[in-house]
Amino acid sequence: MSEPSISRVPESVDAWRMVAAQREFEGRIPLASLDRLRGSLVDCEGEVRFSISFGTDSLKVPFAELRIDAELPLECQRSLQRFLLPVQLVQRLGLIQDEAGEAALPPGYEALLVDADGMLKPVELVEDELILALPVVPVSPEAEAVERDFAPTVEEVAQANPFAALSGLTLE
Repeated sequence: MSEPSISRVPESVDAWRMVAAQREFEGRIPLASLDRLRGSLVDCEGEVRFSISFGTDSLKVPFAELRIDAELPLECQRSLQRFLLPVQLVQRLGLIQDEAGEAALPPGYEALLVDADGMLKPVELVEDELILALPVVPVSPEAEAVERDFAPTVEEVAQANPFAALSGLTLE
């Protein structure tokens, strides 16, 4: 097997040709250029470093392996302060031509349905993985936990109890 060649990342690539050639690309993307991700960030300072390698495994399954390294600026929902969420991930995407191919992928692969023309946009794949890496509720590791017991008032307890009105009724 030959050593994969490393190149700058084109806007789009033919997945099947890249697999056959065992190509690898490395690049950097400014966070500001990732339109779908931008709305989830507190600002767009920084960049994403990534590589994408194409090949086949020992079972002849074609894949694209993404390696992503980024720090995403998020707003902590406890302190409302900006913090950087480190994201380092490796994701192996099994390239499939139809949905039936997903069942044949080995464990550890995520399915990536390739269009009929075989074209993929590497930057979109990176952006997809970063969106999936976002926490539902971003909380900075340095934020202090809010630990306080909030006991309900008598009125709140009465309103929460649907049978409270029945307690005033008497049986005759």
